[in-house]
Amino acid sequence: MEYRLGIDLGGTKTEVVVLDPDQRPVYRERVATPADSYDAILATIVDRVTSARAHVKQEMTVGIGIPGAISPATGLLRNSNTVCMNGRRFLGDIEKLLGCEVRVENDANCFALSEALGGAAKDCRIVFGVIIGTGTGGGLVIDGRLVNGPHSISGEWGHNPLPWHKNDDGAPACYCGKTSCIETFISGPGFARSFEVRFGRKLSSEEIIAAANTGDAACQTMIDSYHDQIARALAHVINIVDPHVIVLGGGMSNIDSIYAEVPRRLPAYVFSDFVQTSILKAERGDASGVYGAALLWE
Repeated sequence: MEYRLGIDLGGTKTEVVVLDPDQRPVYRERVATPADSYDAILATIVDRVTSARAHVKQEMTVGIGIPGAISPATGLLRNSNTVCMNGRRFLGDIEKLLGCEVRVENDANCFALSEALGGAAKDCRIVFGVIIGTGTGGGLVIDGRLVNGPHSISGEWGHNPLPWHKNDDGAPACYCGKTSCIETFISGPGFARSFEVRFGRKLSSEEIIAAANTGDAACQTMIDSYHDQIARALAHVINIVDPHVIVLGGGMSNIDSIYAEVPRRLPAYVFSDFVQTSILKAERGDASGVYGAALLWE
């Protein structure tokens, strides 16, 4: 088995890892992403791969996790919130610059693969991985293999409407062109937007969470609503996919009460007489995506 180089291309940071044949990291680096320039993004990736190759001095495969996905119809990148990448022939461009074959997948797919192969859901048969951060993405792994359909959108649950709509603070517009997407409620910015609409206070998601932990009643109410929104959103996934495990990552996954409160609420929404799907926090933390990118060759 070869050494595996993975790159997690985020909106604010680009992380690189090289794994040895036992999935142990032998090289890691993290730099800022020049998110406003496609050419600068390509140059950053080339520089990082060059540095890793010089350091490790081993033959290695290259996998990259990206925001968005490559369209099977056109070969162009689409649906990326790093908007300078949309409409670009990213895979062909980066392979030409690196001089080798590269595997590219959506960052949430990489996250799900990482947690299924060596993280919180290791040895579980059906795994749904969720990233709840600036956006809301997902990926599906069955029997250790990433599932990707003919449109390369498997796991894109964040762009379905939030189900069983309650008092959910309006019908916010999503960058995808629709309204009331799950992402517009449970992502970090969506959570902060809902709080401002409901309580007239402008706080970041981190500030709301911290204030709830110190007894702020409005912030505690918002967290309680958030538990129910996640339960409704994940119940949709369970009703369709019926995974053994759902693994959560991203900044919003650090709300510790999720892991007790969401399972308690799931039975009200899941189409079953019992619910035993485990809701787990990512074991590899914010490094899970870069591990998954490296493991695209497994």
